[in-house]
This record gives sequence, C-alpha cells and structure tokens, in this order.
Amino acid sequence: QVPLVESGGGSVQAGGSLKLSCQASTSIPNRCTMSWYRQPSGKEREMVSIIRGQGDGTKTYADSVKGRVTIPHDEEKNTLFLQMSGLKTEDTGMYSCAACASYTDDKITRFEYWGQGTQVTVSS
Repeated sequence: QVPLVESGGGSVQAGGSLKLSCQASTSIPNRCTMSWYRQPSGKEREMVSIIRGQGDGTKTYADSVKGRVTIPHDEEKNTLFLQMSGLKTEDTGMYSCAACASYTDDKITRFEYWGQGTQVTVSS
C-alpha cells in the first residue's frame, strides 16, 4: 500500500490557483506531522508548509508562499491539502507530501513517509 498519494498538479497561468491533495494510507497515523515540499528542476527540495501533528495543529509556511497558500487537513480522512493562489512562475516544481516527522531539539530531522509527488507548472 502506497503510504502517500498526491494529486491535483497541473499547468496553470501565473495568477491562477491550484489545490493539491495528499491522501495518506490507513497505515499512517492521522495525528502525524505532515508537510508539503517542492523541488524545482535542478534545485534542492524546499519546505512549503508544515502542520504539526499530535493535536497541535500549528501551521508553518515558507516566506515565499505566505499569504498565498493554506494547508487544510481533513484528519478524519487523513488527507492533507495545499491550496495555492496567486501562483508565480517560481512556484513551478514537483510537489511532494511527507508524513510522520522525527524531531531533535524541536527541529524536524526527517520524515518517515514520502509521496511520489505531483508536478506543478506555472507559465507567464
């Protein structure tokens, strides 16, 4: 069973909107910290947004997406969303979700599960 399955990527013009989904399998606890990352072609992967698990619910956003992105989480269905608006060409990349973070000194050191990713392409 694939642990995380992303969907919703596609091509959109700058200024447009997209909503990505990440469906977690039943093997993943629905109280895990979950996150969206993206990787532009030829560049390193970067965090987009994190929702802290264990009932905390604290959401963190990368400075580059603040005000343009929200990260709703349907805990009952264990599905994480990434609602993006005002898309820019620099938002282009492979978007992946991750689940179940390990922490050291309250900093995330790794995620136990990763999805295959969904491509987002924003054209000018």
